[in-house]
Amino acid sequence: MSNVLHSEIVEAEGHLVDSQLLNAIFDRVIERGGQFEVLRFDIGRDNEAYSKLSLKVSAQSPKALVELLEVLMPLGCHSQPEREATLRQAEGSACVPDDFYSTTNHRTEIRLGDHWVEVKNQRMDAVIVVDGNQAHCLKLRDVTASDKVVCGVEGVRVSPNFQERDRLGFAFMMNDVSSERRVEVSVKKIIRMMEEIKANDGRIAFVAGPVVVHSGGGPHFAELIRRGFVDVLLAGNALAVHDAERALYGTSLGIDLDAGSAVEEGHKNHMRAINAINRAGGLRPAVDQGILKSGVMYETIRHGVDYVLAGSIRDDGPLPDTVMDLIVAQNLYAKALEGVKMVVMLSTMLHSIGVGNMLPSSVRVVCVDINPAVVTKLADRGSSQTAGIVTDVGLFLHQLRTQITDRQGQI
Repeated sequence: MSNVLHSEIVEAEGHLVDSQLLNAIFDRVIERGGQFEVLRFDIGRDNEAYSKLSLKVSAQSPKALVELLEVLMPLGCHSQPEREATLRQAEGSACVPDDFYSTTNHRTEIRLGDHWVEVKNQRMDAVIVVDGNQAHCLKLRDVTASDKVVCGVEGVRVSPNFQERDRLGFAFMMNDVSSERRVEVSVKKIIRMMEEIKANDGRIAFVAGPVVVHSGGGPHFAELIRRGFVDVLLAGNALAVHDAERALYGTSLGIDLDAGSAVEEGHKNHMRAINAINRAGGLRPAVDQGILKSGVMYETIRHGVDYVLAGSIRDDGPLPDTVMDLIVAQNLYAKALEGVKMVVMLSTMLHSIGVGNMLPSSVRVVCVDINPAVVTKLADRGSSQTAGIVTDVGLFLHQLRTQITDRQGQI
């Protein structure tokens, strides 16, 4: 192996120590078999000031150096001197050059001429397409042959969402997956975040699975909707079906939720619920006709909350409201999430991961699930801004409703 090293100078700026980015940068270099030399490190002198790092990184080959720069970029490192971004023509529909830049969920800028341009519609697992002096993220499937795509790592600058100094306690929540004994404390912090966001006219989205209904959390969730804390509801067909079953027959999957026991021939109730909603023409007509008089979907429609139901191969029915075209459903999810400042995910792994992929890292995410693997999987997939609460979702919603009622009183 050649002893000649290929080097590049990179810089990073931000709360590098608080966010543990400094150690992560050093670790990535060593893990990749590279070397680093700290040329300058200026630590922030007060609570708000950023730290600044200048680092020389080296690798055994040009290819290894490029790969090293690629893994350092999501940590906020960008090459010096500044160079213009490399643009190449797409090879065809949904087909780009092999060295295309694959986006993260962090705020990204590209250099066009002598200016840095912020990339719009930031999300992970996309490409950057340039149109004139503007740039935006685009799913690979939406690329056309005429698009100019950013390739390589030159002229790309990523700004991670730095860990805040315990603002509202959110940084503390993100340090690890919280256990059930901390639910009350965590809920208190979440309510403070929600109240702050709503006070600033921000939007809050909930991603919910049918366990919300099974666990007895439906009435508590409905109360959150009535109080104006839910601006967007993203879910699958099952949530709406079991919610309608609960509203029409008092059961969920044939179980009487008040008595906690199976109802004779109750297994038919979810199909009876689908039939009733189909006969009405959908959920909205069922509300308008007085057929659906309570529940999560009733309150969602009655209070004008935006909702999207995305279907899957396992769906019974499905309800007329459910979008069965997967690509259309993904696009509707992304549209509904525009401008959202906080997302609360309630016990639905696939929908939560799907939503996590669509969000910029500046959006606060809270994931609630009894299975810790679901909570940690979001962070593993790149949604590092996720705070996890491992608990029964019904208990969580009960705590959320109780504490909000205590703070705001009955309505």
